[in-house]
Amino acid sequence: MFLNFDKPSFSTPNEIEISEESEIVFVSDMFYEDYPGGAEMTSEALISSSPFKVFKLHTKDVNLKTLEQGVGKFWIFGNFASLDLDLIPSIVANMKYSILEYDYKYCRYRSPEKHQEAEEKACDCQNDPRGKMISALMYGSKSLWWMSEKQQQKYLRHFPFLSERSQTVLSSVFDDHFFVKLRELREKHQDVAREKWLVIGSPSWIKGTQDAIKWCEENDKEYETVWGIPYGEILEKMAQFEGFVFLPKGGDTCPRAVIEAKLLGCKLHVNENVQHADEIWFDTDDMLDTESYLYAARKRFWSGIKADMLYDPTISGYTTTLNCIEQRYPFKESIASLLGFCDQVVVVDGGSSDGTWEYLQKLSEGSEKLLVHRQERDWNHKRFAVFDGLQKALARSLCTEDFCWQQDVDEIVHEKDYGLVRDLIKSLPSNTNLVALPVIEYWGGPEKVRVDVNPWKWRLSKNLPHITHGIPLELRRFDENGEAYAGAGTDGCDYIRSDTFQRISFVTFYTPDVENLRQQCLKDHRLVKHYESWLNQTVQSYPGIHHYSWFNINRKIKTYKNYWSKHWQSLYDITQEDTVENNMFFDKIWSEVSEEDIYDLSSRLAEDMGGWVFHSKVNFDNPTPYVKLDGNHPEVIKEWIKENE
Repeated sequence: MFLNFDKPSFSTPNEIEISEESEIVFVSDMFYEDYPGGAEMTSEALISSSPFKVFKLHTKDVNLKTLEQGVGKFWIFGNFASLDLDLIPSIVANMKYSILEYDYKYCRYRSPEKHQEAEEKACDCQNDPRGKMISALMYGSKSLWWMSEKQQQKYLRHFPFLSERSQTVLSSVFDDHFFVKLRELREKHQDVAREKWLVIGSPSWIKGTQDAIKWCEENDKEYETVWGIPYGEILEKMAQFEGFVFLPKGGDTCPRAVIEAKLLGCKLHVNENVQHADEIWFDTDDMLDTESYLYAARKRFWSGIKADMLYDPTISGYTTTLNCIEQRYPFKESIASLLGFCDQVVVVDGGSSDGTWEYLQKLSEGSEKLLVHRQERDWNHKRFAVFDGLQKALARSLCTEDFCWQQDVDEIVHEKDYGLVRDLIKSLPSNTNLVALPVIEYWGGPEKVRVDVNPWKWRLSKNLPHITHGIPLELRRFDENGEAYAGAGTDGCDYIRSDTFQRISFVTFYTPDVENLRQQCLKDHRLVKHYESWLNQTVQSYPGIHHYSWFNINRKIKTYKNYWSKHWQSLYDITQEDTVENNMFFDKIWSEVSEEDIYDLSSRLAEDMGGWVFHSKVNFDNPTPYVKLDGNHPEVIKEWIKENE
């Protein structure tokens, strides 16, 4: 899946211009000035009390152009029944937003009961494409705001995964004018003789007007049916009438009229479809409690939205070590770069005996950010290669912050990317759990950047308990002793689910078009300048890693000779004899390769090649291309570079 974290590719023209100074875009089918309905009055009460500058946008005007205009703002979706469902993937992928749900928009009738009445069958919209799209929109939100507890519960029964989102039961919302009017009417009509009952004469089937009239007549209640009169007149009548009857035929999440009638002293006769009727704040004889709850709703809402807008998650960085001094890894520099932008850094050492562990212990003394842990393994075990994934999984399990950033000890984050990492986390859609980001792979020195390998790696993830490292399900194998090993296609450190071993889905900046360009560069070196331009633009936009694994080719070849061949045999349960055919570096067996041989080959590889994947014998007649990166190496690695050139 491609995800543009900075700006979505929107191009649809539109006449609506979202004001630049606005901070909130409030979306609704209608606003109070269009139609003074209950939902519109609640929205207006919220908008008028907003501590932020709000731009009202009709749902019909939400399109790719307006989304692009407002991509840096926070959006609130109120009543959005007319929203183009085709826009939902773009909204989820690119926008920061919350949803204020007034009814049941997963249902095409916005009411399961109305659906039943219209089609003479139970609503099953939660299973159709519309229901799934609406639930996806909700899952992508920063927070969900409900009108009643019963409404919330019904949604969660259909879409239990929504429980992962921040959510609040808000109820209907009233403005200051209402509370002033409430006091005025109580004082004005405190001595009136109350006799009549009030019925709302709505033409809508779901409002149950005829049932309310029938109840009044069967119970010898004098009643008056009102509809289409000014809001103030309705409140005036409520302050003088004995009671209010409201018997909706379907779930009415939090009808304002019922609240208004109670606060103005009416007796109530309602049914179970008045969904807020049993909630603590309403089901009480203490009107002060009810008023206090309602009065605080606006502040409660905007405090939550402010928290969403100012969302500043924390980061745990983690890595693993084993004899890094002996291997001449830039592990000190790698950890220093993690400490530069992470709130916590976890290092798990596998039992170093060369001074690496002692250095880590000293480094962690007095540090509140750095946690070091020693987990010794039997690195002579037949399946020692599997331990690499286990060490990463252990390090990750010790992380306590909101997000996790993984890097190896030959990888460095540039100082300029520290802020980009944090900005990226704040802008990630809620349903993004794993992100692949750029990797700059150096070859033979500080100038050459490889083209022959993928320029990305899984890097940033949410700190969720089910995410770990290991061998994916389809590549898990077991030998005769029940010991796990891997099929080809994994390094044993993939991001997988801890319960099912299935791969974790991820998003990436990297597109098939760019991969095609990279592949073409290997055949036609004239295209390299286009790839170089793309790579330089990419590393300016996205945080990534500078990878120094192949910086010192001499060291790398020695590691292949002494370690990596054994590692792959252990991981893939293969036997590879020390033969000329199996040595991809030299036309001789490894036991005959001298220090001079390694030095000569590494020098030639650094000089004549731009990289090589040693799945086949190195071919100097087919030199690989390379590109150059604009800008400097990270400051933290410059001394190491001098020592290893």
